Amino acid sequence: MKDDEESQGGAYVIGLDAGIRPGVSKVTTGFEEEFGSDRVISAPIAEGIIAGSSVGAALMGMRPVAEILVGDFMSAAMEPMFTDAGRARYVSNGEAKVPLVLRTRVGGVGQYVASPEAWFVHMPGVKVVMPSTPYDAKGLLKSSIRDDNPVIFFEHGSLHQDAKGPVPEEEYTIPLGVADIKHAGSDVTVVAFAKMVHEALDAAAELAKESISVEVLDLRSLYPIDKTMLLNSVKKTGRLIVAHQAWKTCGIGAEISAIVAEEALSALKAPVVRVTSPDAPIPYNYPLQKLVMPGKDDIVSAVRKVMGRA
Repeated sequence: MKDDEESQGGAYVIGLDAGIRPGVSKVTTGFEEEFGSDRVISAPIAEGIIAGSSVGAALMGMRPVAEILVGDFMSAAMEPMFTDAGRARYVSNGEAKVPLVLRTRVGGVGQYVASPEAWFVHMPGVKVVMPSTPYDAKGLLKSSIRDDNPVIFFEHGSLHQDAKGPVPEEEYTIPLGVADIKHAGSDVTVVAFAKMVHEALDAAAELAKESISVEVLDLRSLYPIDKTMLLNSVKKTGRLIVAHQAWKTCGIGAEISAIVAEEALSALKAPVVRVTSPDAPIPYNYPLQKLVMPGKDDIVSAVRKVMGRA
């Protein structure tokens, strides 16, 4: 943020314990000391107020980066995002800008388990981002902050702890709405995002021992979706698996499947398979979480199924 302070019209961070005590994930560690309490605001436990005040500030020309501590509480932030942030540019004929980023931590990690990304993909006017690597997280977050539309930026909790990789100090951005092929292949396409990208890569490595070539496509942006890269990959491999940790019904996998059915059905050599959590509340008990959360083995089984080797 510091490099672009003037051009970005008053960017600031707001969230529960964003200041001296920087939240559960400690993402904002050191921010208050560097930027001051006027740009790093510790908010009360009031997700609706955090989101609503940020929408108002964005409409007045600020660029808030608001944090909802965990995704389980995103429902409290939905009303201002849907009613105000998502509609403002439409009802003003493009005159209003809403340069707001709403960050939150999601995924099956300990006590906090919700993955509500599909709720927000269904909101017209709101962009949704979900990176899988540190490199992508930096580039996508910079692009999100500079975007004049509201962006929901989901971060998987386990990747906060486990993801490692290069993050260049120099300036770079990654455009929203552009997917990335994390592993090229020719037999089957696995579309994933966030933690499931890593599960897919592990599955690809295991399946390579069986002479099955898996292409892993990381969506990165859930809305807008990179249809071009998706369809090109499916037309190349002829098989599609969509893997995500959220619930199956009306999840991102359903939308990906529909896009391919509408625009590349003739390319498919087998039915599309979705690898997801079951349509049930995710348990807080960690061993039970591991039991219901999809992972590498589920992707391997799905690939074998579409390859006729189940």
